[in-house]
Amino acid sequence: MKQSMIINGKAHEITVDGDMPLLWFLRDNLEFTGTKFGCGSGLCGACTVHVDGQAIRSCITPVSTLVDKKITTIEGLSEKGDHPLQKAWLNNNVPQCGYCQAGQIMNAASLLAVNASPTDAEIDTAMQGNICRCGTYQRIKKAIVEAADTLSKEV
Repeated sequence: MKQSMIINGKAHEITVDGDMPLLWFLRDNLEFTGTKFGCGSGLCGACTVHVDGQAIRSCITPVSTLVDKKITTIEGLSEKGDHPLQKAWLNNNVPQCGYCQAGQIMNAASLLAVNASPTDAEIDTAMQGNICRCGTYQRIKKAIVEAADTLSKEV
């Protein structure tokens, strides 16, 4: 029986060993290289993607657990890279080295999907598992607040 998952709105057959982490399936098999490898232990958040709208660490999630699930990567967050979070990231000069940014944005998008107007404390709690070696945490928080404001005006 063929098994598949929906990635960025398109069905993809699972053609690899079920133990393969989603991260490597995305990067090596599908060439979705926006999702980054960080620690390989689910601790840094660089590999964050959405599964059925929930932020997960793709480096520790076997593809066998994702049959018929909907996965969204940074490439699928918006077709043109103009999601309010992506715009706010640029407006606030968040990226420095940029390595962790895709995971940061995906985690923030998951937060805003369930909490449209998070407090600073709620942002801190939601984002604490995403590590930025450049230390751009204050700019990340400002960008999330700006994106929340933008999204609230779109409704």
